Amino acid sequence: MPDLLDVTVVVATADRRDLLRRSLSHLVVLPGRPPVVVVDNGSGDGSPEMVEAEFGHHRQLELVRLPVDRGALARNEGVRRARTRYVAFSDDGSWWAPQALARAVAAFEAHPALGLVAARATLAPTGETDRASLRMAAAPLGHDPGLPGPPVLGFTARAGVLRAAAFEQVGGFDELVRCGGGEDLLSLDLAAAGWQQCYLADVEAPHGPSGPPDPARRAVRERERVLVCWMRRPLVSALRESARLLAGAAREGRLGREVVALARCLPPALRRRRPVAPALERAWRTAHEPRGRRRRGPGGA
Repeated sequence: MPDLLDVTVVVATADRRDLLRRSLSHLVVLPGRPPVVVVDNGSGDGSPEMVEAEFGHHRQLELVRLPVDRGALARNEGVRRARTRYVAFSDDGSWWAPQALARAVAAFEAHPALGLVAARATLAPTGETDRASLRMAAAPLGHDPGLPGPPVLGFTARAGVLRAAAFEQVGGFDELVRCGGGEDLLSLDLAAAGWQQCYLADVEAPHGPSGPPDPARRAVRERERVLVCWMRRPLVSALRESARLLAGAAREGRLGREVVALARCLPPALRRRRPVAPALERAWRTAHEPRGRRRRGPGGA
């Protein structure tokens, strides 16, 4: 029997019972039998009952029922339940390849300052690498001989493995960015705290098709990424991204709704404002902004 892995898989889910069933069928048979914590965000489609009926006999699986949808904060709850040094995030549409977590753990063990491994997200069943992973593999931040892979800023939660101590040090996911942008904020805070982050192509996190695009969810993600700008990036960057969001909303006929939503969230975002150092802001822009959108200015803004 393989050695037990020192990593817990945290699965956040909400009203996606069939997708969750598929993901768990992969996770409960991983080599090393990593613990799996399923945190249900108040599902009304029978997801918790399905987990108990079909996977309850797996002793490494724990189900946590939240009374309401807490978004990304469900992952914080999962990490609190973990008793391992590392945590790997999945969602109800993703899982981990058989050797992926062992490779991530080996990277953490060999590099004590490594706080986050961004995995290669692939689309099942084709195995095609997704665009975000391709961008990381292209190493926009160059290469660091002290890291096992290209350095990164930002990751996709369903394809991320973290050192639990690093996650806890920076406070995990923030309640203000529940749907999109939470990974960006977490990555910036890890970097500001001195934790290294890298992309590893041989740590694979497959995911299946999750249905047609949801315009409402996309709008929330865009707005929350702007909030992250107000929380951590220079003022000029926050103003520029806000203007870009509102211009897009005007073109799509949702300007009024976005203005109201942004105005409601901006005060708590400003209370959380801790701008990152200029060098980190420059690295962020190098990693995320097309060359044509970069501008010179104080702090890389």
